[in-house]
Amino acid sequence: MKTLDVRVHPSSENLPASEQLAYTIAQVAADPVAVTDEVVEMVINRVIDNASVATASLARGPIIAARAQAQAHPYAPGSTVFGVDGRYSPEWAAWANGVAVRELDYHDTFLAAEYSHPGDNIPPILAVAQHTQKSGHDLVRGIATGYEIQIDLVKAISLHAHKIDHVAHLGPSAAAGIGTLLGLDVETIFQSIGQALHTTTATRQSRKGEISTWKAYAPAFAGKMAVEAVDRAMRGQTSPTPIYEGEDGVIAWMLDGPTAQYDVTLPAPGEAKRAILDSYTKEHSAEYQAQAWIDLARKLHNQHAVANDDDIVSIVIHTSHHTHYVIGSGANDPQKYDPLASRETLDHSVPFIFAVAYQDGEWNHERSYSRERATRPDTVALWNKITTQEDAEWTRRYHSNDPAEKAFGGRVEITLKDGTRIVDEIAVADAHPLGARPFERADYIKKFRTLAAHALDEAEIERFLDVAQRLPSLSAAELGGLTVTARPGFFDGITAPKGLF
Repeated sequence: MKTLDVRVHPSSENLPASEQLAYTIAQVAADPVAVTDEVVEMVINRVIDNASVATASLARGPIIAARAQAQAHPYAPGSTVFGVDGRYSPEWAAWANGVAVRELDYHDTFLAAEYSHPGDNIPPILAVAQHTQKSGHDLVRGIATGYEIQIDLVKAISLHAHKIDHVAHLGPSAAAGIGTLLGLDVETIFQSIGQALHTTTATRQSRKGEISTWKAYAPAFAGKMAVEAVDRAMRGQTSPTPIYEGEDGVIAWMLDGPTAQYDVTLPAPGEAKRAILDSYTKEHSAEYQAQAWIDLARKLHNQHAVANDDDIVSIVIHTSHHTHYVIGSGANDPQKYDPLASRETLDHSVPFIFAVAYQDGEWNHERSYSRERATRPDTVALWNKITTQEDAEWTRRYHSNDPAEKAFGGRVEITLKDGTRIVDEIAVADAHPLGARPFERADYIKKFRTLAAHALDEAEIERFLDVAQRLPSLSAAELGGLTVTARPGFFDGITAPKGLF
């Protein structure tokens, strides 16, 4: 690996392109290095994972709207859209599929200085691959780059510390992945990365307070912008430069300011892109830092269930800074305790999630979020007894660079009226690579079959799994099969909302 010293440069220094972060990322993307077998297998896993959660979302409101927008833009050769037949303009297919993948907050994650769902790279890269009639081998290479760049940026540069939404790392990574897929030259990829970053920086109000449907749209928008940025760059159009290091650039005015300095580590020339192996998927439909707490709550339900929740005085979750302030009581968002809050808000409320998982001993992507479940009086009473506190040691472990030490959990203390205290802790979710039951290929396949059963015929489920597991050898024609079509009648009674087109 090589480390680039990234800082703000005044215009008078005229920083050469070759020394800019965006250009270095482009060089990594243009490197023809082979993808390792281990990475290929994980790419297949994540393609299946994305399809699982996208299929589970097909009848949900944001996906219905996004799909209708894509269907208003038929195109040839074009790209596929989950759930329906036909081919559509690639940027709109990336948009619709990106919303479907993100809607349930149920796919892969990587957390470091910033947080991310690197599987968000797959919809735009896949859409361009289908439209340009590339092979499965080409797609694997593009996806490996998308994961590598986003994860490397997430390790080095915090966005949320400055209230910038994390998709600002996704625009550049998706553009880089598309560049690899298409075999573009360094200069073209460089220009597309700059445009993608410039158009995808936004505040993180999308994940604060009453969280709206835009939470699912934000990464899809970044993917759509990446497709359009590559298109413009291929036509010879240029981008703001230096986009990161300029005196009026992203770092100077959106991040740590004119005196900032970041060490960004990227693969050296000829070095394989392996970052996807550092990421981890979700067993449960909830924000990643709630995964371990769902597992611990299920364990406590089975081992230390209290006969009457009225006997519980308080539940205090001691955890990392990020968990406390983003999905815990440290956010100071009253909506996190509101039984009438949106689903998007509830999946970012660890007090709600812990209460339901503790009472039920399970977590379901539909039942656990239902209005009836969230408003149940005994649940609301328990929910309001749950708070979070930052613990310095769990914060340190959250930011550790040692994979064996890095943790996303904490310690829970349940105090009963008779003075009894139930104390337990968990470091990582059960499905994490270091967890009690790490996800393997069979688990990804089970997740797809489970989540797709309501929408797809059995033959379609098996067809998709066959195509996905042959990904590296797929021809351009076969790559069009890397989608799903809902069973006849599934969309009956569903009316798409009307817009401009």
